Amino acid sequence: MELKEKNNYKVEFKKELDKFADRLEKYVSTDNGDWSIKGFIDVYKNVYTISSDTKIVSKILEIHIFPQILQFAESIDYKIILAEKQNWYPDLTFVNKKNEEVKFAVDIKTTFRRNDKTAGFTLGSHGGYFKERDKDKNIQFPYNQYTGHYCLGVIYTRTDVTNGLDETEIYQVQELQEEYETPNKKVGEREVTTVKELKSITSVIKDFDFFASEKWKIASDKQGSGNTANIGSIFDITDLKSGNGIFSKLGEEWFDEYWINHGSATMLKDGKPSKITTLKDFLEFKGRTDLLVKIVSKSSNKKTK
Repeated sequence: MELKEKNNYKVEFKKELDKFADRLEKYVSTDNGDWSIKGFIDVYKNVYTISSDTKIVSKILEIHIFPQILQFAESIDYKIILAEKQNWYPDLTFVNKKNEEVKFAVDIKTTFRRNDKTAGFTLGSHGGYFKERDKDKNIQFPYNQYTGHYCLGVIYTRTDVTNGLDETEIYQVQELQEEYETPNKKVGEREVTTVKELKSITSVIKDFDFFASEKWKIASDKQGSGNTANIGSIFDITDLKSGNGIFSKLGEEWFDEYWINHGSATMLKDGKPSKITTLKDFLEFKGRTDLLVKIVSKSSNKKTK
């Protein structure tokens, strides 16, 4: 595929993905901004609230928006291939129905606000398939077969960060009951609270921000978690939503080369060998100090609180 044709597909896909992201906030929220999901229900009409644990919230959010994703793909004439295994990249592969050479990787990334201005994601591995781009280990298709790599980002506020698995509630909702039904007072040893309406149950998350971005545009030059080979995102929410990451003025090729070499390339600093783990050092190592002015540094050095 020629570069111009590839870019045309990318521009069109990003435009549609942006419009889709804008619609999702209304789909998942009540009028006051709360998550429209209140919990899960059993056949006895007991409503069990959800823990605010990020893994649980993320999975339920993905399930919640998945029917919309399928409709979106159909509306733009793409089909979706899901990752065959849980730890494979990406979450979703969009394949153009008219030209199956056109594939877009889309990862759903969810996180909570650390404060009013910051949030952060991990953006996938910088080892394995990222380095060996013609291989299909732990990836649906080889990395270099994708026309573009995108994140569908979801940022939310946690209503009660202390709500653990052992503190979830059980409710009976009067508007769900038939006239002849008697509300349960207990489920096992746990008390059941009776409320009039579903909307009176507090949602565990609220105030959503959905956005779409190419992965490289929101990447930082720091790893996302511990010792794992994950790329970290920038933290400033405004910059996340506008794709204003540390590489955004340098381009995707510098993002690729930096992360392929992260932690393995070595330079001399003060006469001692040092692993390269900052973009500034990498540009100096490559002899491109002229590009230092293009590093977007506002967000990349911020820490979450």
